[in-house]
Order: sequence, then structure tokens, then C-alpha cells
Amino acid sequence: MNVYDQAHGLAQAIKGSEEFKRYDALKKQIDSNESLAAMVKDFQQKNLEFQTKQMMGEQMTPEDMAQIQQLYAIMTRDPLAAQYFEAEMRFSLMMKDVYEILGEAIGAGGLFG
Repeated sequence: MNVYDQAHGLAQAIKGSEEFKRYDALKKQIDSNESLAAMVKDFQQKNLEFQTKQMMGEQMTPEDMAQIQQLYAIMTRDPLAAQYFEAEMRFSLMMKDVYEILGEAIGAGGLFG
């Protein structure tokens, strides 16, 4: 059994999954709308900044929480953006599960998740 062949097989299985197909299709729709794509990118950037702060041990202030919740509420008023964020979350959860399975299989515990 060649590990690299198995990895390529896993990559193909992921690309063939409904979670990835839906996420990819919605991402393409988002990207075709410049203004919506810019808004999504801005939201994701701000969300990443907040997550980075948390990972570095900084507490999110109530103002930070309110800002990200307000941005999310604005973004999800657009049906396409709401569908995209849901698909992104489902795909991310699937990938998290895959990382956990790999970690458990090799006894790496917290290595992947």
C-alpha cells in the first residue's frame, strides 16, 4: 500500500463529496459577484483576526463579539452569502473530522485537531 496513492485517493474522495461540491459551486457564484466577493472576503478577514487574537490568548471584548455578530447578520441577509457560509461550515466540519480520524489512526491525538 503506497501512502501517496492513498492520499491522492482521499483527495479525490474529498473533491467528490457533496460537502465540497456544494461549497465549491457556491464559492464560484460568490466570486462571480465582485461586490459580494469583497464583502465575504472582508468578513472572513475580520473573523480570522478575531480567531487569531483568541488563539494568542487575548480575550474578545464584548465590542469585538458584537462587531463580528453584526457583520455576520449583515452578510447572511444575502441568501447566496448565507448558503455559502453554511456550505463552508459543513465542508470545514467534514475536514475537521477527517483530520481527527487521521490523528486517531496514527495515535497523534492533538496533532491534527
